Amino acid sequence: MSGDPAPRLEGERRPATDAEARALASAVRLRILRLCLHQALTNKEIAARLGRNPATVLHHVRTLVETGFLVAEEERRGARGAREVPYRATGKSWLMDGAGGPGPGSDVVLAAFLQEAAAAGEERLESTRLGVQLAPAAMDELRGRLYGLLDEYACRPADPDGEKWSLYLGMHPEP
Repeated sequence: MSGDPAPRLEGERRPATDAEARALASAVRLRILRLCLHQALTNKEIAARLGRNPATVLHHVRTLVETGFLVAEEERRGARGAREVPYRATGKSWLMDGAGGPGPGSDVVLAAFLQEAAAAGEERLESTRLGVQLAPAAMDELRGRLYGLLDEYACRPADPDGEKWSLYLGMHPEP
């Protein structure tokens, strides 16, 4: 059912294949995955939420389905009896090192976050910054603990009564 919570994330972290990396190399596709993580949506619903043309969105949806990041749920009849296929994100992107999951990312992940934050509104954005000076071993420990915490929450089943949030973590050495 489209109202059911997303399945619990399972699997091992691994490098993305070339096809998977290409599929995740689009801020629009990352936003589609976020929209469909806790609720199955049709192509038309996705396009409306993104303010995009349904034909363009369908291209992105098909790419995500072909690479296993989205799955089609049971077909249903919409308004006026039209055939609708809802899609749900599998959570697989979190398991891809450097392609949406932990590890070195790309400008696409940041672009998707900035678009989502802008859509949420500045008054809803919680953010902070911290500067630290750590030995390499301490930095490795910090990175491991942060990613471990994110993994823990990524693997928890969604609370159907909970509020949906997105989290972006960015780290960089001082220039």
